[in-house]
Amino acid sequence: MFVVHVQVRVDPERVDEFVAASLANARASVQEPGVVRFDVIQDRADPAHVVLVEVYRDDDAAAAHKTTAHYATWRDTVADMMAQPRGSTKFSVLFWTAS
Repeated sequence: MFVVHVQVRVDPERVDEFVAASLANARASVQEPGVVRFDVIQDRADPAHVVLVEVYRDDDAAAAHKTTAHYATWRDTVADMMAQPRGSTKFSVLFWTAS
């Protein structure tokens, strides 16, 4: 299992659109068999800073996510909403608690 944090700086005028598109993607993503969790979180002090927290069972699940229609729709829809290119960091899970 591993976690990806996708850091996004959204054009401040397009935050609501970005969040709506990201929520649609997240709802579809959690239906994928290899997705453990998919959170969309927003910085309270800076609403234009959004982070996607993606938890995958394995590398194959993360790769499969990138081939889905909902991911392609999200990627293409939000491309011009970002104030700068998104970045991501991959983390290994050392300890996990299920809710």
